Amino acid sequence: MEQHSFKILEAINKNANINQKKMAELCGISIGKVNYLIHDLTFGEFIYSEKKGRNISYFLTEKGIDFLKNGIQAFHDKKVNIHQEPLKEIKQAVILAAGSRKDFNKPAGLLPIETTTLIKRNVEILQENGIHHIVIVTGHQREAFEAIPELSHLQFVYNPKYKWTGSMASLALAYDLISDDFLLIEDDILIEERAFKEMLLQPQRDCILITNESGSGDEAFVELRNGYLYKVSKDIHQFNHVDGEMIGFSKLSYDVFTKMVTDYKQNNKNPYMNYEYMLLDVSRHYNIGFLKMYNLIWGEIDSRQHYDTIINKTYPILKRKEAVFREIQIKSYLMEALDLEYEDIQQIQPFGGMTNKNFKVTVNEKEYVLRIPGNGTEQMICRKDEKVNSMLVSKLGIDTDVIYFNEETGIKIAGLIPNAETLTGKTAKRQDYMMLTTAVLRKLHESGIEMANQFDVFEKITEYEHLMAEAKGQPFEHYDEVRAQVMVLKGVFEAMNITFKPCHNDLVPENLVKSGDGKVFLIDWEYAGMNDPMWDIAAHSLECEFTPEDEELFLSLYLQQDEIPLEIQQRVIMNKIFQDFLWSIWTIIKEAKGDDFGQYGINRFNRARENLNHELIRELAYSYEK
Repeated sequence: MEQHSFKILEAINKNANINQKKMAELCGISIGKVNYLIHDLTFGEFIYSEKKGRNISYFLTEKGIDFLKNGIQAFHDKKVNIHQEPLKEIKQAVILAAGSRKDFNKPAGLLPIETTTLIKRNVEILQENGIHHIVIVTGHQREAFEAIPELSHLQFVYNPKYKWTGSMASLALAYDLISDDFLLIEDDILIEERAFKEMLLQPQRDCILITNESGSGDEAFVELRNGYLYKVSKDIHQFNHVDGEMIGFSKLSYDVFTKMVTDYKQNNKNPYMNYEYMLLDVSRHYNIGFLKMYNLIWGEIDSRQHYDTIINKTYPILKRKEAVFREIQIKSYLMEALDLEYEDIQQIQPFGGMTNKNFKVTVNEKEYVLRIPGNGTEQMICRKDEKVNSMLVSKLGIDTDVIYFNEETGIKIAGLIPNAETLTGKTAKRQDYMMLTTAVLRKLHESGIEMANQFDVFEKITEYEHLMAEAKGQPFEHYDEVRAQVMVLKGVFEAMNITFKPCHNDLVPENLVKSGDGKVFLIDWEYAGMNDPMWDIAAHSLECEFTPEDEELFLSLYLQQDEIPLEIQQRVIMNKIFQDFLWSIWTIIKEAKGDDFGQYGINRFNRARENLNHELIRELAYSYEK
């Protein structure tokens, strides 16, 4: 049990009527963290609560009193760690998946768990927590792993001697593919998502996950001394006392990993050595920490009986618990942002979103939209600029009021649009809807507001290319050829000396919301900035799949004239090319990090190639080069 949980138990023991805000002050943690721990303590039967009107009182159970009485502390008598650096961000992971199980005709990680598998679930959790450099060590049926589309972008290493070696041999094979601290996971482990989050926040760079004994009969018992790993064994007779059971989930620093691999290669004469015992050898000289999580829902698949237990018992419980904690997390954002009590939040509903997670929330009978940024968006979006731009357009009345915006996390709360109808590619083609859309675009473009940034597509292309290289994304065939042609158009575009105006820059129909009969709101200003207004026209035409006739009508309504000037036509087609090229790179980056956009990226890239042969573009390029 971590120290914060003990502080909460102590606070409740002193005052049963204490509220969560006061607990947060006394414990020196956020309200969200208090809320999370309260639910965990309740789930673990350390406390129970009674509601009286709007107030809640908390009481310790006998189990909770025993914990306080015995003074159990997970971080008691800490020693100095081998590493003096602060908490290190983890971006890499290794999954050990080489072994076979006699009860199954496939690796344990590939066994179905409802609509997923263990390995797909763990990979998804890693990616959602910002870990995209993932190495999978395979052995038995390695081709089955490599054939899974969701895993195809990961790195694989094969242990050809998996039948005659232990897990340390497999781990050592990953050495050349790892360059920093990483998470280590066994492929047969089902574990709560919160274990990943807690491990990533654990300050010790070398850390094993332990929990209370499962009683499975195959436990790897752990003894701790002075706050660090002392002994690991499946033989309980070797222990003075048992502090928990080791789960196949750890965090290793690159330094300790190097020592493990070096010692294994130089000194080991036992090919069946498992990595946990090599780690134990290293711990004789270097402190290896631990994270102990009580009441953790987890399981491993070593046999048919284990698998049946996971399918029929463990996974259903885990799903219910994770759903509760996701709700708690969302509510904690709202509580801190709007200074609410837990009971003030009445309803939470998913609200869609391509890269972000959006929720419709009801608070004290009022409805809002909560936006939680998707993983990896912090590299592509400046939240400080987005906040400024969102406030500006909100004052213009073309988006709802911004209630809260955290420029560090990107979490945003805005008013809910009444009688909302999100446009689609089909409805956006209706003339009455076009009139509303062009009116709101004119209001934005002609407003005279100065946004916080300039959206320079050519700077974005360079920026995204760096991100693509970092993510090890593979450019599409003919990429260099298309890029060279785009750079020729850059010169043409810049020679036009276009006056940049405030633009939305991401005009998919889903970012246009009709309210009642007379108004359309523009939402989601992540990519907003000063730009050529024809960018917005081009974007809307592309995203709604306008025909040439649709586009002509839309432009005439926007310009409020029947004749479309040649320069406007040229700017629209150029901006279409720039967008398709830019967003195709964006797709490569996202897919290199685990997302799947199907044919979206290649279709945009191919359309850019086609439009580069458009008659207007050929004429422009020819005139410019002359």
